[in-house]
Amino acid sequence: MLKKCIASIGMLVMVLGVSYQAEAQESKNYSMWETVLLTPDYTNLKVFAENMRKHNEMYHKNGPHKAVVYNISSGPNAGSLIWQMGPMMFKHNDSRPEGAHDIDWRDNVMPYIKKIHTVEYWTQDDDLSNTAMLAGDSVKYPILFVRIMELKNDGQYLMKDFFKKVSSTIKSMPGDNPWGLYYNEFIQGNLGRHVASVSFNKSWTEFDKEGPNFKEAFEKIYEKNSFQDFLEARDHLIEDTFDHIWIYNKNLSGD
Repeated sequence: MLKKCIASIGMLVMVLGVSYQAEAQESKNYSMWETVLLTPDYTNLKVFAENMRKHNEMYHKNGPHKAVVYNISSGPNAGSLIWQMGPMMFKHNDSRPEGAHDIDWRDNVMPYIKKIHTVEYWTQDDDLSNTAMLAGDSVKYPILFVRIMELKNDGQYLMKDFFKKVSSTIKSMPGDNPWGLYYNEFIQGNLGRHVASVSFNKSWTEFDKEGPNFKEAFEKIYEKNSFQDFLEARDHLIEDTFDHIWIYNKNLSGD
């Protein structure tokens, strides 16, 4: 059942686009998150957890600098953490905490981090995403199915049409179906972390449920037998995919 669910979700989380920065910044107002992928020192997890929680409580409690921490429980980075700040805009980096903040991070957090792998900025496509139900301070969907895509250089021209169809189909299906599309603001060579899609879940039980049929919903909008063309477009757009499950860590987030 889980395999069927993941296969169905896979249809919803196909992503593409090299010109992602231009796509994300078309509006003067946008929603962006800074994400830090890090691996803690496993020999000092208790101290790390205490210090990370205190740091976030003190310096990242509210506003554009609010921090949330996720455990990565599956995928190539399982066992590591995501420290995420936002939603924000680039201008908010000019007013981010410093001084005592930097000293606390240096002296009380960094010594218990084994490695910081990457720092990235991901901007949401507000028009195509289906995330209105996520609004509010509380975390309603603590389990995230994150699919990160490596894109083919010659498929950019298909991007807008492809994801417009994905978005329209998701929004047409019964239920909430929270789903977001995000563009990496900076190119990272052969790392291939160009675009990400996220399905938000309230519990693991949702992975056992069949859910709405994406193909049927798609063909109701775009005519019968059109789904095969959609799959062929996907294959022209995407070089490779990497799936992760992120789980909200309330304690480390300082909430």
